[in-house]
Amino acid sequence: MKCLLLGGGGFIGSFVADRLLLEGNSVRIFERPRVIPYRTFMPGERVEWMQGDFLSRIDISAAVEGCDVVFHFISTTLPKSSNDDPVYDVESNLVPTLRLLESAVRYGVGKVIFISSGGTIYGIPRQLPIRETHSTDPLVSYGVVKLAIEKYLHLYYAMSGLEYSVLRVGNPFGERQRVNTSQGAVAVFLSKALSNNPIDVWGDGSIKRDFIYVQDVADAFIKSIDHSGDPHVFNIGSGQARSINELLSAIEDLLGRPVLRRYLPARKFDVPISVLDITRSRDILGWEPRFSFRDGLQRTLRWMRNAIADVNGAF
Repeated sequence: MKCLLLGGGGFIGSFVADRLLLEGNSVRIFERPRVIPYRTFMPGERVEWMQGDFLSRIDISAAVEGCDVVFHFISTTLPKSSNDDPVYDVESNLVPTLRLLESAVRYGVGKVIFISSGGTIYGIPRQLPIRETHSTDPLVSYGVVKLAIEKYLHLYYAMSGLEYSVLRVGNPFGERQRVNTSQGAVAVFLSKALSNNPIDVWGDGSIKRDFIYVQDVADAFIKSIDHSGDPHVFNIGSGQARSINELLSAIEDLLGRPVLRRYLPARKFDVPISVLDITRSRDILGWEPRFSFRDGLQRTLRWMRNAIADVNGAF
């Protein structure tokens, strides 16, 4: 196959790209200008690094042409700040995605696979664990736009037969997560702990999230390629809820020392608990997590220590 990965140089997209290349596929990675490749590609790997603007109809059209499967990992906003400018969220995420779908139909793309948000789509849960059939009442624009994209994917499927899958991912963590975006509690907390800086905790640390290791997430995307028809939406998580305080304790256990904590007032948009029911993914995609939370945390810590050592060695 020839696969287009929009945002394929990022955290999750890069792991999916590596898996596709390992299996002998041809990969086109679409990234913003000035984003450098996340690694050196080997001579035998069929990879094309394309730079462009997601908001450009011309750039997206050129990226889509000739591809069999499109993976959509791009998001220009973060959950915590998307409510500051919902119009920008719509203009920079929803509208360009509609142009993408138009191009996909025009060039005969076989399938679009979209990363949605298992952490924000559902809002405050009414039942636990949360199934894909749960009501969707996002409290942040980020989740609203993700949900709108899901609906448009279904619309284009109904109108044009464009096959699609939506993966509602919980709280992913692992190597290559960008700490400077301040997204992803695991990466941010580990970075601050290693530098002996205080870790900000919004509220009392009791809110619970469904943390899922990035290589398990990548595996879910690979398994979704061959699925077609109903259902189109899948939860991708660990199926277990862990509080922020439990995460901090796990980090302390790995480091062998306490970390500095700074508890701050709770934020209104933080859902008290989010844990996903992954039965559908297990039964239909044949997917389930292979890595334990501790194993994923150890791997992330090892990568982060190596990254710090590489930076220090460069000076």
